Amino acid sequence: MAVYVDDAVTLWRGRRWAHLMADTLPELHAMAAQLGIPRHAFQDKTSGAHYDVPAALRDAAIAAGAIAISRHRDRALLRAVIAIAKAQGRRERE
Repeated sequence: MAVYVDDAVTLWRGRRWAHLMADTLPELHAMAAQLGIPRHAFQDKTSGAHYDVPAALRDAAIAAGAIAISRHRDRALLRAVIAIAKAQGRRERE
């Protein structure tokens, strides 16, 4: 089981943001809590279960054991992680 953090690529409100995703929701929530991200920041959208993390916190996630994945180099892995996140998002809404 693993937690993943993608490239900090999304520009929003003057900051770059990444997505924190995981193989399981308990792992995802545990990593977010370890990083000090409140549970209400959990994003349960059709795009998949994730937390948005600012670029600076991305480094802390990696230091805490999250696997860095690149939208440019790790496309197959990223597609698989996103598919898992989408399934988790649907499951959590049921």
